[in-house]
Amino acid sequence: MRMTSRRSFLQSLAAAAASPALPACAQAPARFTRDPFALGVASGYPHPGGMVLWTRLVGGLDPVAYPVRWEIASDEAMRTIVAAGGAVAEPQWAHSVRVEPKALEPDRWYWYRFMAGDAVTPVARTRTAPRLDADVAKLRFAFASCQQYEQGYYAAHRHIAADAPDLVAFLGDYIYESSWGKDRVRSHEAPEPTTLEEYRQRHALYKSDPDLQASHAACPWIATWDDHEVDNDYADDRPEDGMPKEQFLLRRAAAYQAYYEHLPLPERMKPKGPDMRLYTQLGWGQLARFFILDDRQYRSWQSCPRPKRLGGSNTVDIAQCGQLFNPNRSMLGRAQEQWLENSLAESRSRWNLLAQQTTMAQFDQKPGAGRRAWTDGWDGYPAARKRLLDYLHEGKIANPVVLGGDVHSFNVADLKLDFDDARSPAVASEFVGTSITSQAWPQERLNQLLPDNPHMKLMDSRYRGYTRVDVTPGRMQVDLRTMESVLSRDAACSTLATFVVEDGKAGPQSA
Repeated sequence: MRMTSRRSFLQSLAAAAASPALPACAQAPARFTRDPFALGVASGYPHPGGMVLWTRLVGGLDPVAYPVRWEIASDEAMRTIVAAGGAVAEPQWAHSVRVEPKALEPDRWYWYRFMAGDAVTPVARTRTAPRLDADVAKLRFAFASCQQYEQGYYAAHRHIAADAPDLVAFLGDYIYESSWGKDRVRSHEAPEPTTLEEYRQRHALYKSDPDLQASHAACPWIATWDDHEVDNDYADDRPEDGMPKEQFLLRRAAAYQAYYEHLPLPERMKPKGPDMRLYTQLGWGQLARFFILDDRQYRSWQSCPRPKRLGGSNTVDIAQCGQLFNPNRSMLGRAQEQWLENSLAESRSRWNLLAQQTTMAQFDQKPGAGRRAWTDGWDGYPAARKRLLDYLHEGKIANPVVLGGDVHSFNVADLKLDFDDARSPAVASEFVGTSITSQAWPQERLNQLLPDNPHMKLMDSRYRGYTRVDVTPGRMQVDLRTMESVLSRDAACSTLATFVVEDGKAGPQSA
């Protein structure tokens, strides 16, 4: 009898638990008693011939499959239908629906809607990407992260929609599994999720926000996750709280499935138990290429965890944590590292954008002599960071720009071959966006550390918001967009600062 690996067993167990036999497709009721499209619609991952369209049926449905219709039009009034068809909302995938049309015209806007029975979604806007060989003059996108539901309203998403971007990149912590912070304006109204049904309920709660729905309906999204979509500070198969590995992998499988069910991800990303291939790339003509990375699922465990803890983050004196510099440690996993190097080498785009979760620049948290490092970010994986930055330099990758989130502050930095050498050149630019709502360190704490981090050109934790980016062949302009408040749904938004990166010149400059 052939032995079965532990991981294969867990995958099979999770798949069996999540995928009962598919029942016969039910006839959609002539009239729904509640709006089955209450979670809105979304689109994502545009390519020259199409994109992913998403919705989910909700509202006391029977555990059967329901037929859903969809339409795409070339006009907002939906008079000129260019593609249409049917789909099935299956109960084992929470009655979520994803459609991937593939014969649309490149580089143009479309409008779409879903229908089931007498219910029709509002019309939403999406678009295709330019052909890969197209000479593209401009791209506008926004990136955002960290939207703790209890800590504020999502007015930032309303402003993202008003900016009319071509694309939104969401860089992690789409939901939060935990309740924390002060001055909460609303409640999860449920304990921390660990099961598939509980993660579904958490995603549905977040998706119920009208401003988040508006942001999804304005343009296509790309996305990656961080830790809170599953569990704070998890690393590969190790949680921070000592949960047995087998039990945690079942939890991770539930969280990954709920994530897939609620975002406009392509079918190829469908999870298999606790494994889900999320990293990918997306081109925008010859102008830009996005490399969407996953720094959670494959990373090495954090070095030197806190006393009496088996996992999770710590802030350590680097002189007292020798394993931090082990060259075999990886943030992305060696397979993803190799994929990224190969993909960067093949890119012919003017701008190469690494969309990932956290801050990459070194951040010394010890004033004066010595250095303290936070082990959950790239500072906890310095050998992996050096491999990547060395490759960007030696491979002469055109205009590499790293985008991040996680730390709930705006960080603008030079990415250098040697952060401890003032003469070391910048090889890439980094922009870390603040959080949509999640609370941050006091600015005074950051101010004390700025003298020890001269490569940081801005660090500001005072505001919640997002980042708006306009790309042309000659330069990238980055606007740090700040909310007046997250305690009000109608809060105003303004620009804190603007930076530019010139073509062929690594390093952000204040505009």
